[in-house]
Amino acid sequence: MPYKSITALCGVIFISFIGPFLYTVDPLYLNSKAILLPPSWEHWFGTDRLGRDLLARLMLGGQVSLLIGFVSALISILIGLFYGVSAALLRGGYDKFFIIIVDLFLTFPTLFLLLTLVSYVNASIWVLILIISITGWMGTARLIRSESFAIAMKPFIRILHIGKVHPLKIIFKYYTPLLAPIILVSFTFGVGGAILAESGLSFLGLGIIAPQMSWGSILSGGKEVIDIAWWVSFFPGFMIFIVTFALMNISNALQTRWNQKEIR
Repeated sequence: MPYKSITALCGVIFISFIGPFLYTVDPLYLNSKAILLPPSWEHWFGTDRLGRDLLARLMLGGQVSLLIGFVSALISILIGLFYGVSAALLRGGYDKFFIIIVDLFLTFPTLFLLLTLVSYVNASIWVLILIISITGWMGTARLIRSESFAIAMKPFIRILHIGKVHPLKIIFKYYTPLLAPIILVSFTFGVGGAILAESGLSFLGLGIIAPQMSWGSILSGGKEVIDIAWWVSFFPGFMIFIVTFALMNISNALQTRWNQKEIR
C-alpha cells in the first residue's frame, strides 16, 4: 500500500478539519494593512488581496472541497451499485434501457454537462454534490454491471433468487462484498474527480459563492494577482494536487492488489 499517499491524504484531512481549532485566525477577517503579504511567520501562507489569512482560508475551504469530493463519490457509487447490479439481476428490457441511459450520459462531455446544470441553479455545497453525483456515476455503473453478470451466475445467488430473498438484501449483503475491489477503486477515483470538478466550476465562477469558500474559489481569486502574489494561487492548487495525486496512487495500489489476487 502507498503509505506515503495515505499519510499525505490523512494530513490534509487533519489540517482541514482539526487545524481551525489549533490555528484560530479568522478566515473572513479583512485587514487593510496586510494586503498580499508573502508567506511569513505571522501569515504562514501569506494573505490575499483583501488581507485575509490564506492558511485559515485553505483550512475552511478544504472542508468544503473534501466534503463535496467524498460525499459526491459516495452517492455516485451508491447509484452505480444499485443500477449496475439491477441491470444484471433484471436483464432483458431493463438492461437495454440501462445501457441507453448510460450511453446517453456518456455522449455529453462531463464538463459541459456540469456547466449546463449549474447554469440553471444557484450553486451551493449540496447542489454541487447533487450535480457532480448525477454526472459521475456512469463509469462505475458499467464496471459493476459487467462484474455483476458474472456474480449472478454463481450457484448461491441462484439459490437466493429461488428462495425469493428481497433484491435489496441480495445487492447489499451478497453482491457488495464481491464488488468491493471495484467499489474502492471507483471511490478513490471519484473523490479526486469530484474535487477537480468542483474546483473547475469554482475557478470559472460557477461554483461555491462567497462568503463560502473552497480550494477552487480561492484559486480563482488569485488568478488576477498571480504575477505579483504567486502564493494566493499556488497553495490552493498545491492542496488540490496533493489530494488528487494521493488518491490516484491509492487507487492504483488497490487495483494492482486486486489484479494480483485474480491471477492467483
